Amino acid sequence: MTTKANATDDSFHVFDTTLRDGAQREGINLTVADKLTIARHLDTFGVGYIEGGWPGANPRDTEFFARAQKEITFENAQLVAFGATRRAGGSAADDPQVKALLNSGAPVITLVAKSHDRHVELALRTTLEENLEMVRDTVSHLREQGRRVFVDCEHFFDGYRANAAYAKSVVRTAHEAGAEVVILCDTNGGMLPAQVQAVVSTVIADTGARLGIHAQDDTGCAVANTLAAVDAGATHVQCTANGYGERVGNANLFPVVAALELKYGMKVLPEGALAEMTRISHAIAEVVNLTLSTHQPYVGVSAFAHKAGLHASAIKVDPDLYQHIDPELVGNTMRMLVSDMAGRASIELKGKELGVDLGDDRALVGRVVERVKERELQGYTYEAADASFELLLRGEVEGRARRYFRTESWRAIVEDRPDGTHANEATVKLWAKGERIVATAEGNGPVNALDRALRVALERIYPQLAKLELIDYKVRILEGRTGTESTTRVLITTGDGAGDWATVGVAENVIAASWQALEDAYTYGLLRAGVEPTE
Repeated sequence: MTTKANATDDSFHVFDTTLRDGAQREGINLTVADKLTIARHLDTFGVGYIEGGWPGANPRDTEFFARAQKEITFENAQLVAFGATRRAGGSAADDPQVKALLNSGAPVITLVAKSHDRHVELALRTTLEENLEMVRDTVSHLREQGRRVFVDCEHFFDGYRANAAYAKSVVRTAHEAGAEVVILCDTNGGMLPAQVQAVVSTVIADTGARLGIHAQDDTGCAVANTLAAVDAGATHVQCTANGYGERVGNANLFPVVAALELKYGMKVLPEGALAEMTRISHAIAEVVNLTLSTHQPYVGVSAFAHKAGLHASAIKVDPDLYQHIDPELVGNTMRMLVSDMAGRASIELKGKELGVDLGDDRALVGRVVERVKERELQGYTYEAADASFELLLRGEVEGRARRYFRTESWRAIVEDRPDGTHANEATVKLWAKGERIVATAEGNGPVNALDRALRVALERIYPQLAKLELIDYKVRILEGRTGTESTTRVLITTGDGAGDWATVGVAENVIAASWQALEDAYTYGLLRAGVEPTE
């Protein structure tokens, strides 16, 4: 396990604890392979320190450190092992857990230490004096073994409120024993920015220690609290990718780093790394198998999405009028959402985004605006279905709907069998390139059966469709206008291996709505493949 180069100098630390603290989030269960993959992503992003876990505490973390030594050459980060101070009444040199930290091979070790007097007495069941000796002995021993040491003061802010003198004595002891950084932890996540700034300022003045911040997000202030600590003089921030962590999570790495680079003007990442932020965020979300919030700052797909017509009019003049940064700085893109709120500017900008030339045809743009509003009133939603909107837009521009096939009829049958099983069969009758085609297929549901039948019917004529795959299917029942009547909206996401797109269908019948969305999905797939329409 080697590090070829550090991303920045040692004056400021970006410290990631996704693999340790982030993994405590409900729903995350990382394999060793997952942890190695995430570590590579974080190193590519350029963080300075990656906390890999607690070697010796569980076999998975022990294996991670062993494999990391053989399998990863870090370009930017140093790997950090996490553990606790030695046990009360013993010595660090003889403590098995401390030995496991050394055996991990990690060049940096983070020790968690109690800084709240009640936790010392009730959780550790020792004296305040012995706790200080545990900190002093463990830090000194690890330093003698040639390791860099950071100390996490657990429950610091609550401990400071209860007994400020003792909390500061833990910081001072760690600092004097050789800890490079002492991290003040808002373990319960209950602090607010002004409180964090005041405490950090005081502790720096009273102890002379270099301080870091570790903020949980229970008040929704973890990012703000982290930046408040930086304002007060902290030079080490502990975060997790996408804010993963116990309960509601930790300070989110990506907004913190973006703020430091773009708002504070600090250089905390290697050159060009910030532009990889959106990609890295989404890649890590894929590894942990959690859908990334579309509204996450900086990296969410909606972070620079604009819907209101008033906004679009201003953005057409200057995007900075409704955007706090250029989205390309963090690897994201501006998106225009088309809905019943759309005005002319929204349609013009969306057309430009989709590569559809509307020229200066005001009448054309006006027709599209009215068509969108009419369709949205019926239940369609184009902000979530760009592909269907592009087909609508091209149809208006070209004067006719883009068609590769014409539907004569379709039928889906669900058979309830006596043994409790179900059979789903669909038949489609189509015209394509002057040929009438009838195809039947079975599926694990009526929509799947229709999808397969459509594929059977068209793949011989359009072999490009072999790449298409139905990725996602969503149904929403819209409020009916009279009595028990209701309208069904179906959103389908389809992919071809190079990208994916969403289409929408609306009808009183869920299968009919699904068929509409499927027709658009296949039509758009052929458009993407560069096939000329034939119908």
